[in-house]
Amino acid sequence: MTNIQTPISKYLSFLLIIILFSACKKQQPAGTYKNDAIPADQKAEFHQLNKQFFDLLKADKVDEAKNMLSKELLTDNIVNRKLELVGLQAKAGDYSILDEYYLVDKSDAPGSLVITSGAKNDDAYTLKYNQSTTKENYIAFLVAPKNAASQRLITAIYGKYNYGWKLNKLDVDLYALNGKNAPQLYKQAKAAYAKGFWVDAANDMTMAVRCFHPSGQWQYANEIPMNEFYYKTLQQASSKVSFPFVIGGVSTQPKVFRISTEDAPDGTFPLVEYVSKISISDTTALKKENASIKTAIGKIVPGIDQDKKRVLYTAYSAVPSRNVNPQKYVFGR
Repeated sequence: MTNIQTPISKYLSFLLIIILFSACKKQQPAGTYKNDAIPADQKAEFHQLNKQFFDLLKADKVDEAKNMLSKELLTDNIVNRKLELVGLQAKAGDYSILDEYYLVDKSDAPGSLVITSGAKNDDAYTLKYNQSTTKENYIAFLVAPKNAASQRLITAIYGKYNYGWKLNKLDVDLYALNGKNAPQLYKQAKAAYAKGFWVDAANDMTMAVRCFHPSGQWQYANEIPMNEFYYKTLQQASSKVSFPFVIGGVSTQPKVFRISTEDAPDGTFPLVEYVSKISISDTTALKKENASIKTAIGKIVPGIDQDKKRVLYTAYSAVPSRNVNPQKYVFGR
């Protein structure tokens, strides 16, 4: 007699194999497994979760993405905003994995998730989350977009529940500007400071401070000395460059009232804002004046015109304020 297997029986057999495989999958001993120390089969499963989550949000399938969230995270009143932010990064490009951790607790009792990166010097960081209710957890730090000048860190924490691996924590915040994170910008600022490029150092540290906390509980080991250096650069810059100042080497005597930074799609750049005596409608004369400013600015503010893709300028008819909205002309955008 011929044994004919029906499509349903084939499906049930396949399902049984999957269930048996999952049941036989051995849990790792208690501990924290980082990056390459994560067992290969477990890592592959985690990476598939990350990809699935990213792909769903990239395709605007938010409701399907919510199926990957834990019951606790679904009650977060700002979870929709977090999903929106992750979706924006997903649509801007692919992600890279900065670090990932697989944590196995000794017991099922609720506790803290504590991460120490193991990195050295300024790159070292720690995290502590106080909401762990699962014995097995996976933490992924995803940098996105992968090759962008401005990058966000997506912190995705999964817990293993009786209903599967689910996201129970999600953070999105600024990680890097001009392709550099806070410690790298700090290093760049120290180099600028050593050269006497006071405004550059202050601008670099201002960017570094913006990147201090790419995740809610993220703490750089050297955050205190970095913060102290930030205030030092501000004080030094203000003592060396007083605002407003006239660019004496330019015949039209433009008056600079502020130097800061501005984000652009391809990076973050110094922004020089000044008042011009030239009519804002006379763009030909404004461009000629601006060319002279570019030649002279480095003599007054050392370093500002060196080793940069570009410097941004904005000419105003008057200093803007809460009650004054003057005409302006924008250069370099």
